[in-house]
Amino acid sequence: MGVSFDSYKTFYYVAKYRSFTEAARALYVTQPTVTHAIQMLEKELDCILFQRSRKGVSLTPEAAMLYEHVKAACEHIFEAENALKAKKELLEGQIRIGAGETTLHFFLLPYLKQFKTLYPGVKIKVNNTSTPASLSALRAGHIDFAILVMRPDYKGAFLPRDRFSVTRLAGFQDIFIAGNDFSELSGHSVTPPELTDYPLICMEPGTVTRQYLDDFFLPYHLTISPDIELATTDLITPMAVNNLGVGFVPRPFAESALKEGKVFEIELTESIPEREICVISRTDTPISLAGNAFLHLFSECPQKE
Repeated sequence: MGVSFDSYKTFYYVAKYRSFTEAARALYVTQPTVTHAIQMLEKELDCILFQRSRKGVSLTPEAAMLYEHVKAACEHIFEAENALKAKKELLEGQIRIGAGETTLHFFLLPYLKQFKTLYPGVKIKVNNTSTPASLSALRAGHIDFAILVMRPDYKGAFLPRDRFSVTRLAGFQDIFIAGNDFSELSGHSVTPPELTDYPLICMEPGTVTRQYLDDFFLPYHLTISPDIELATTDLITPMAVNNLGVGFVPRPFAESALKEGKVFEIELTESIPEREICVISRTDTPISLAGNAFLHLFSECPQKE
């Protein structure tokens, strides 16, 4: 028996409203079309479904039994169609973003605000953690994409099996800063070996920023031994303001203190390579409509690899 869903849908509305006229109105068809569809269904099922009288339309016992099953199936399908429509129109849904501390503080927040203004019904889950942890979450499918700070040779952070797409969104610069107690480092270029003679404030081992700092000194055959190692970047500048040492920090974290003259930027004889803020997604897993709508906000920051 190959009864179509349209036939059962017509039956559902006639049974629901106990009226061929109301069913036709709900289906946006003519009443003769509904009548014909029910006649064909009765023929396919080999039983009478409706009795007409002056009082209207009544269900036969067979139709009443059939209606209980068809009602559940139709309403489940209608619910799924409405949910799909809501997702397509971004009236609801969820996006899961992995973000590092720097990207969240100094890049991502305006985009999060813009997206919530455009699509208030879509939930945003931000997994604020380290770059390695975000990449692991992306591999496991726990996030849709990641917005991370990456070094120029970022592919070294990937595994051979990774199928990642990387799009550069913006660049930013790491700098060394110090408070006024270290004024002898101001006004001239300082060599990397000279910096190691001073107490250093930086991120703890195991972070991408710390590895970047270690690698900066590596060509000079220097291994640093920082005086203060921190778990979060936002504490480095306050430490430097209080003259506890020379801080290595992304420039955005020090902008306010630099403008206020609480710290100064140390000029180096060797430049620190710029790092990049990138969006990283999987090429082997489709991104949801809500996720793509969020990524579209970055359309003016292009360069895919």
